[in-house]
Amino acid sequence: MGNVRPLNHSKYGISKNRFWELYYWCLQYGEWKDELKYKTDTVGAMEITDMPTSRNTGDATQQLAIRRTMLEQNCRLIEQTAIEADPDIYQYLLKAVTEEDVTFRYLKLIMEIPCGKDMYYDRRRKFYWLLDKRRKM
Repeated sequence: MGNVRPLNHSKYGISKNRFWELYYWCLQYGEWKDELKYKTDTVGAMEITDMPTSRNTGDATQQLAIRRTMLEQNCRLIEQTAIEADPDIYQYLLKAVTEEDVTFRYLKLIMEIPCGKDMYYDRRRKFYWLLDKRRKM
């Protein structure tokens, strides 16, 4: 978790617990991207149980399609929110909100983010504020 601090509740209207909910939701982005990239068929490991089961591939295909659609929507929401927060630095915001321990120092020294600390933190707060509004819809 590093030095991540929740937003000022009185200023942004986002409680500490809601912030952490949004924060951890965004950290799943990499998992969702991997699942979209690698899990493209319904063939899975056989489950061995004492209970009789029926295997209906139509249901599995439908469930996979529903799951993939949900994951794509989640990824798109995070990406579009980062773009709306600041189109010039959205790729840095995206990295910062979807990976743990991405500090401003890392963004500046390694990724060469083209802005100062104050602007970066302002846009990061704006990202979570926008995301909070969108996730309530």
